Amino acid sequence: MAEVRRLQPVEVPDDPPEQDSLSTRVAVSALALGLKALSQRALAATKDVFTLLSVGTTFWIWNNQPDPSITQIVSLSLYATFILAANVIVRRV
Repeated sequence: MAEVRRLQPVEVPDDPPEQDSLSTRVAVSALALGLKALSQRALAATKDVFTLLSVGTTFWIWNNQPDPSITQIVSLSLYATFILAANVIVRRV
């Protein structure tokens, strides 16, 4: 029969070891640099999200018309032209 092993308590030191202040400062500055780059990329991606959503709505509206009439085709074409113009304006700003 196998021997049953009992759990043993682990001794935890009262005070955690002090870290080197230089390594802590380097780690904090590296984290800050990474977060800065990530936030700049997120801001740059907002233009792409606008383009994706606006073109997606145009595509969705076009596909929701099973048998469009001439008036619907003209109005959908005007909407698509408006979305194209809005995306050009957003890209230039």
